[in-house]
Amino acid sequence: QVTLVESGGGLVQPGGSLRLSCTVSGFTLGYYAMGWVRQAPGKEREGVSCFGTDPYEEILYSESVKGRFTMSVDDEKNTVYLQMNNLKPEDTAVYYCATNVIDCPQDLEYDYWGQGTQVTVSS
Repeated sequence: QVTLVESGGGLVQPGGSLRLSCTVSGFTLGYYAMGWVRQAPGKEREGVSCFGTDPYEEILYSESVKGRFTMSVDDEKNTVYLQMNNLKPEDTAVYYCATNVIDCPQDLEYDYWGQGTQVTVSS
């Protein structure tokens, strides 16, 4: 019932920008927590951002992306976005969209995951 479909990954030069999209179905946007998680080769998975169940609380960002990445939602299109600016080689990873019933999980144990999309930052 719950499905997350991602798009927007690709190859970009350092300093460039990409916007990832995650179209959701099976639940109402804003009711569950929504997050972006990435995993680089040889690295542990890292929480990138999370929008919690309280719409009046600010979106959470990891320190490594704060000020460069922006998460947003479009209720009409039922889509979550991750705008990534000033990309760095260390941002290279598979990016996953995920949702959690309770709230943003600190252990990254989200209830549902998208398929992931590859982001490669290289010159």
